[in-house]
Amino acid sequence: MKRIAINKIGDALASSGTTYAADDDPDLIGQALPFSLKLVEALLAESPTHRGLLVAAASGFTAYTYAYVQQDADMADGRDLERADLLRQRARRLYLRARDYGLRGLDVNHRGFASAIRDRRREVLASARQADVPLLYWTAAAWAAAISVSRDRPDLLADQPLAEALIDRALALAPDFDHGAIHGFLIAYEPARQGQEGGATDRSREHFNRQVALTGGRLAAPYVALAEAVSVQVQNRGEFAALLKQALAIDADEHPEWRLQNLIAQRRARWLLTRVDELFSDQ
Repeated sequence: MKRIAINKIGDALASSGTTYAADDDPDLIGQALPFSLKLVEALLAESPTHRGLLVAAASGFTAYTYAYVQQDADMADGRDLERADLLRQRARRLYLRARDYGLRGLDVNHRGFASAIRDRRREVLASARQADVPLLYWTAAAWAAAISVSRDRPDLLADQPLAEALIDRALALAPDFDHGAIHGFLIAYEPARQGQEGGATDRSREHFNRQVALTGGRLAAPYVALAEAVSVQVQNRGEFAALLKQALAIDADEHPEWRLQNLIAQRRARWLLTRVDELFSDQ
């Protein structure tokens, strides 16, 4: 009876994400999320194979860390390097926690997935199905994010092909998952992809165009991602500013299900606009 009750609570908690997504106060959500995430962990301690809770843990820790830890680290750069370094260390730990929950979730339907992904990744990924896409996506996102803040960790850098394999399998199974979330991930990731020469910016633009199409241009994140990943790399100051202004022009209230996501992306867009002279050489 206890396990049944815990699973019922877990089901309800795992499906409650829209309450946060529609909120108009990012700071309030940033303060509330740690409690929710620890509640998810407490329930997982009692029901360790609850798939919905594992998805919630992988997605929740990844989203929280990006919005409220990594972004703080980025904004501390240039002002307080010691604080930025400490925040990135914390971000790495949290991203790896998210990754591990994702791998546990994949183990639920594919026994031994987490251990086999290192030695037999083609075989184990071939067994993944469309129902696995949320876990494939969030596990890859968390893993890649952990790598991005760990340039001093060769052991993690060596895991990059594993993160790529997970996101590529998710893309093959459900390219338009969650209004193009996989495309949104790949906008920023393509320039860092291993083993492919040339064409990275073109691939990023293709993913950008697809996510914009899938969201009707009402999601700010792809504009911010393209500005950071491509406009800075090719030193196109005009495009950079135009993309960020497009992100800021989006009405966050028009689509409540994306309100919080848009407000967080717009916060980053405003910060990036203050850094134009740092990011671009004189033209």
